[in-house]
Amino acid sequence: MALRFEGKVAIVTGAGCVGPGWGNGRAIAVGLAREGATVIGLDRNPDSMTETAERIAAEGGRFEPGTLDVRDSAAIKAMVDGVVAKHGRIDVLVNNVGGSAAGGPVEMSEEVWDLQIDTNLKSVFLTLKHVLPVMEKQGSGAVVNLASTSGIRWTGAAQVAYAASKAGVIQLSRVVAVQYAAKGIRVNTVVPGQMHTPMVEVRLAGQRAGGDVEALVKQRLARIPMGFAGDGRDTAAAVLFLASEEARFITGTELVVDGGMSVRCG
Repeated sequence: MALRFEGKVAIVTGAGCVGPGWGNGRAIAVGLAREGATVIGLDRNPDSMTETAERIAAEGGRFEPGTLDVRDSAAIKAMVDGVVAKHGRIDVLVNNVGGSAAGGPVEMSEEVWDLQIDTNLKSVFLTLKHVLPVMEKQGSGAVVNLASTSGIRWTGAAQVAYAASKAGVIQLSRVVAVQYAAKGIRVNTVVPGQMHTPMVEVRLAGQRAGGDVEALVKQRLARIPMGFAGDGRDTAAAVLFLASEEARFITGTELVVDGGMSVRCG
């Protein structure tokens, strides 16, 4: 495989995972490192990146883990300054942090709404605020933001803040893409569907199926025309394409990775 990111420096937020296996962030970080990038992997829980680091080390890749709360603007600035001081550049930014909470406007508390918006949407705004000036100065860069099919359609559960925030990520990406296109910076969005990641067993089954993983998986598969669920590696493949020079003429768009779920009728 060609080393599409040889000599590149990539930042991946949410590079950890709640359990063993291929979460989106872990797969993205491993994929970038496998193809030559120096990966700055960030997560609020550093222990969640242990497997990420081990997988990259086993393949001889370069991975630098760091602890970061993506809702903290000062911490993001300090991280970006540190990366530039050490490496002199930032070529790729992947915003992967996110999480859902059940409920519509009546059931959901204002505190949960605010936390969802801050975690899923404001975090993207903040990383862009501090990374874009670096990319503009060097005259190049690729940003890939992670949204969700919940941001473009009803996906089976009322999770109004998650849906609104992920829809916001899509439109934020479009606007920034046009603003920075002439400056050599591309901004795109990957829109995963109902992937089978460790999150399904660790969190979602308890939230939505009374702990019955098998029932939740069956419910989710019924929505996917292809009849199987992708995992973090499928998300990563889309991210790596959009971040690479293969996508040099692509900006301000979305790549949906959902096995056809979002276009089926009913």
